[in-house]
Amino acid sequence: MDLPFLLEAVTRISAGIPLTLQLAVTSLLVGLVLALLLAAMRLSGVLPLDWIARVYVFVFRGTPLLVQMFLIYYGLPQVGFLRYGPLWPYLREPWWCALLALALNTAAYGSEIIRGGLLSVPQGQVEAARACGMSGVKLFRRIIAPVALRQALPGYSNEMILMVKATSLASIITLMEITGLAHKMISESFRAIEVFVVAGAVYLAINFAITRLVLGLEYWLSPHLRDAPESARPKVLGEVH
Repeated sequence: MDLPFLLEAVTRISAGIPLTLQLAVTSLLVGLVLALLLAAMRLSGVLPLDWIARVYVFVFRGTPLLVQMFLIYYGLPQVGFLRYGPLWPYLREPWWCALLALALNTAAYGSEIIRGGLLSVPQGQVEAARACGMSGVKLFRRIIAPVALRQALPGYSNEMILMVKATSLASIITLMEITGLAHKMISESFRAIEVFVVAGAVYLAINFAITRLVLGLEYWLSPHLRDAPESARPKVLGEVH
């Protein structure tokens, strides 16, 4: 094992962490807004809005993210009114194209997770809240949103992890994030195994931090777990007793 080379690989590849996190966090935030809109369209009961959301989800979940990224990066510049329009300064930049592809893709998956969380709220709780005089925003804020968030959080945490890994596709359109820097180092050293092991370890560390943060949030949103005796609480991976 060439320890100096591994340390050099860690140093060089870690330089791509800020760009990876920037892409992942921004795309998740933009995608979350779109996902909420799509979920509202699916649950609106308005048939045209429902079908627009259905088609959107079908298209973006049914096609590979890499193809979507290529279509945005290479395809949109071929559209005349876009090439000479006000959006061209953004669409010609690979960062914005990668962000657009990631955000549109995660919105499709996120909308189904959010919709599932909203549909999982027990109808009895909603009826009990209405019997107590709650309605509208107050009902949503106090009853529906907390329960739906708790139900959707595990699924959405998987989507967060997938988005961090999906940022590696941005290297295909010249962005020097973690995978892009790994490819560059391999082209210089021809030592693919060591470099990709280091890159994988960096992704693993990022996703481990995400899982711990989500686990803490899930625990905070679950009073029945906080108040339960320690023997009745679920075991956490890595917990020492």
